[in-house]
Amino acid sequence: YAPIPPEAVIAGLLGEGDTASIVVREIRLPRALLALMIGAALGASGAALQGLLRNPLAEPGVIGISAAAGLGAVGAMYFGLASLWPWALPALAMLAAALATVVLLLVSWRGGTLSLILAGVALSSICAALTSLALNLSPNAYAASEIIYWLLGSLKDRSMADAALAAPFVGLGAILIFSQRKALDVLALGEETAVSLGVDLRALSVVLVLGVAMAAGASVAAAGAIGFIGLVVPHIMRPFVGHAPSALMLPSALGGACLLLAADMCVRVIPTSSELMVGVLTALLGAPFFFWLVLRHRRAWS
Repeated sequence: YAPIPPEAVIAGLLGEGDTASIVVREIRLPRALLALMIGAALGASGAALQGLLRNPLAEPGVIGISAAAGLGAVGAMYFGLASLWPWALPALAMLAAALATVVLLLVSWRGGTLSLILAGVALSSICAALTSLALNLSPNAYAASEIIYWLLGSLKDRSMADAALAAPFVGLGAILIFSQRKALDVLALGEETAVSLGVDLRALSVVLVLGVAMAAGASVAAAGAIGFIGLVVPHIMRPFVGHAPSALMLPSALGGACLLLAADMCVRVIPTSSELMVGVLTALLGAPFFFWLVLRHRRAWS
């Protein structure tokens, strides 16, 4: 990537300038905005799910929500709905994410956190199998390559239209998530205590389900599968802001935005034959961190 002088950046942001300014306005700015927006959505969603389920391993990717959203988006591409109606891909992605979240909440309500993790693994496997089936039965090589490219997770070739398409859903999801931060603080004291203090657990779960589904679903729809942001960032922020969900959500959103933006900057400068997908980089960094968390909490599970 060629360096662009600051004056060209400013001119591009103001809608003026030469070719370098057009590159800033049409290529780099949408990519940076999407990285900030998606990173913030995933970071806040991870913090909210960890508070709701009281499970440090909960996040949209690990418990299968992102995989379900990905399956919904793949379905929109496979059946040609995305080309007929621009809102079909994010709508199906969010619907699939909402259904997956409801299923996981029902399982965890009865079987505990271990059942939640196992159900999330099973759900991810089912969604991955159905996604592989769609790839296997894709009508042409172009459709298959489009699905594969999207599943790897990337912010490459995104425009302001993609950011504008995802922004309303991410924004509404964030509003729903942040509206329940005080209730999550009370829930951290235990379900019986929360009920005695007037917290409606069913309403809390429904609102957070919708919020996470909108934020994570729109993120997956805009950039594909970018995992582990929601898992890693809350754990990075806890030593600085504490364990209270109300204190953790905003720092997790800001940390997620910065982390994904930094990851996207890295994939653009790493010397490879073709640009590394940002979803691949976050998985390479997040998977060892997840394994460390599993080892750290194995005694609690036993």
